Amino acid sequence: MPLDIIVVMDPIGSIKIAKDSTFAMLLEAQRRGHRLLYVLPGGLAVADGRAQATVAPLAVRDDPAGWFELGPGAVRPFQHGDVVLMRKDPPVDPAYLHDTQILGLAQRAGALVVNDPQGLRDMNEKLTALEFPQCCPPTLVSRDPRAIKAFVAEHGDAVLKTLDGMGGRSIFRARHGDPNLNVILETLTEGGRHLAMAQRYIPEIAQGDKRILLVDGVPVDYCLARIPQGDEFRGNLAAGGRGEGRPLSERDRWIAAQVGPEMKRRGMLFVGLDVIGDWLTEVNVTSPTCIRELDARFGLNIAGLLFDAIEARR
Repeated sequence: MPLDIIVVMDPIGSIKIAKDSTFAMLLEAQRRGHRLLYVLPGGLAVADGRAQATVAPLAVRDDPAGWFELGPGAVRPFQHGDVVLMRKDPPVDPAYLHDTQILGLAQRAGALVVNDPQGLRDMNEKLTALEFPQCCPPTLVSRDPRAIKAFVAEHGDAVLKTLDGMGGRSIFRARHGDPNLNVILETLTEGGRHLAMAQRYIPEIAQGDKRILLVDGVPVDYCLARIPQGDEFRGNLAAGGRGEGRPLSERDRWIAAQVGPEMKRRGMLFVGLDVIGDWLTEVNVTSPTCIRELDARFGLNIAGLLFDAIEARR
């Protein structure tokens, strides 16, 4: 039975379709005969306690010369049977959190929201990894620059980052005795007012920061290793990393088996794990990527797996 697929995303006219996982989802939904509805930017609202959105009918095609067409916009309440793809990129700022609260009302009206709005609010992508300490490298989260400095001294080499960055932004590598360490910590914690994360540096980053995708708690058989280039220590594609497809290792599958059941329990149907060497570093729930790269390299249909899971719930 055709479903109404309502997508909340960043402006569709500015995406890069060769790399955009949301676009892969839309292509698959359209291929299955579902109706696509695009929430116009800023279009979520609540009227008399009922969640609604200003939406436009959407058609997509895999053509970089023109990949979408929109019909006229209209206000529509969320209702039972709807499927909502919440695919807005971070930051998880007040505007993002307010949107998840509206989508919580849509969920109460009977819509299936992917991923679950409460999970999107609760699961900071860096802190959530620490719910699985058996998978993580030595890590400290603190506002105290002295404590973080002591952590760097203990481990000799560490990666320091904010809790709300994305795409490799605001990530520093620091060694014991680094003359810049004090100013790095002042910047990250804003003088002790904000939490920062310190993790022991993992030399295996040279072989790539692996993105492992979970669909309904089950890992895709291949990951995308994002390999730092030149003098850059960050593997993020946004920071210039090179993507290389690989089969999952036994350790990768073990990490996925630790994390996957809890993600499924909490309604997180599409999740990206970041793994360096043998260690989990992040659990991405807002808008995980790498579908199109893995599909192209290995002849997969990851969005198809996701829509199998969605359709099983409708």
